[in-house]
Parts: sequence; structure tokens; C-alpha cells
Amino acid sequence: MSKIAIDWLASLSVVLVAALAVPHTSFAEERDDTPAFKLTVGGHQFSESGNAVDVNLRHSSVQGTTWLGYFDSSGLDAHQFRGGWEHSFGDTIRFLPSVQVASGGFVGGSINLETGNTWFIGAGFGRTNLRPYFNLNYDPNDAWSLSGGYRAAGGVSYAASYIRDNRENPDQQHFHVVYKTPINDRDRATFDVLFKRGLVNGDPINKVGVTATYDWPRFFVRLAYDPNTNFTPDNVLRVSIGSRF
Repeated sequence: MSKIAIDWLASLSVVLVAALAVPHTSFAEERDDTPAFKLTVGGHQFSESGNAVDVNLRHSSVQGTTWLGYFDSSGLDAHQFRGGWEHSFGDTIRFLPSVQVASGGFVGGSINLETGNTWFIGAGFGRTNLRPYFNLNYDPNDAWSLSGGYRAAGGVSYAASYIRDNRENPDQQHFHVVYKTPINDRDRATFDVLFKRGLVNGDPINKVGVTATYDWPRFFVRLAYDPNTNFTPDNVLRVSIGSRF
């Protein structure tokens, strides 16, 4: 077993023990006392480039959400620290700026506008300095986006978003369909189906990916499959677990 795989399994064990040690409450109760921190540990299996591990810690407060993370892959020769911040301003029309930085000189940011509560729509724009960045949400960074959806009673929601590169690779397009539903008074499931099209080494692709997440109040598990991740020859399978505390 590789050192990366051993480190990943060890980190997963630590997160699992920490999550199980926290008393579980329902999502309804959690809204009045939302944990400030969220720790995620993920393992990646690339079809062409071996394994990778990723650790991400987020903190939420009235000043917004900040995060720190680290991505490591010997197969990709990638060892990158990253950090960022995002916040939502306003009520009727919500303004959502974000900034990201990473080792190797990467700097990026985005601006999003959203309106509506039960029914909602939004639009966004992102820009980077084009330095190398290991994008774990798989969507293009230099892009514009459109989104919309419906939040039903009882915690069920339906959403869709369209993201298209608007800089170096305008052929790269993602379309997400996201469904969230409570399982009982305590748990929740989220399904994100991704339709992607564009060019990989000059050849057109039309692929489908999926991400499935199961949330307990203080602990979650996520499984994601992204074909031609970030429009490379690699298909990636990602398994993540995490804890809120």
C-alpha cells in the first residue's frame, strides 16, 4: 500500500472517531446551533495518475466562510496548499463574492448574484491569474454561470446550474442537476448529476458524472465520479468523509 493511501486511511480514521464522539442532533436543532467548523478528508483514484489525498477545513461565522486545504498527489507531482473566503451580503438580492489563493502563486475570485427564496435564480462570473490550481469542484474557474431552482417545504430542493469557460477553453461546459431531500428528522441525502462537454486533447467529449452525499447532523460521507476531470484524460473517483464540530 502506498504512503499516500496509508496517510489517507489514517486521516479518515481520525475524522470518523471525532465525528462519532460528538452527540448527534437533528438538522432542525442544528439550525439554532450550527457547528462553526467542517473538516473533510478525501481520497482520489485517478485512472491515469494514481492516488491523491485532500484535506479541507472550513470555518463559518458572521464574517463569512473561510477555508484552508492541502492536496497531495505524487502521480500528478502536485503538492498544493490553498485558502479562501466567501460571504453572502443582502437579502432580496444576494451578493456573493469569493477569493481563493494557493501555493505556486495562484489567485482567483468570483462574483455571484442571486435572488428569490422558494424559487431562486442566480448568475456568476469567475476569474483567475491562470496559475496551476487543483480544482476539487471540477467546474471551470474562468467562467460565467447561470443557476436556478426551487426549495420546497420540508427541506426538499431542486436546483440546476450551467457553467461555461469564458477565457481559454470556451468549449468547456458543465450542467448540474442537484436534488436534496431529508431522509428523516436527522439525516439528508444530496444527489448531483453532472453533464459535461468540451475538448480533451482536441477530441470532443460528452460525459456524465455524479456525486452522492449522505449527511448525518455532524458527520457525512460523499462519493463522486468525474469523467475527464478538469477536461484531462483522467477519470477520477473521490471518496470523502467529514465532520462538523
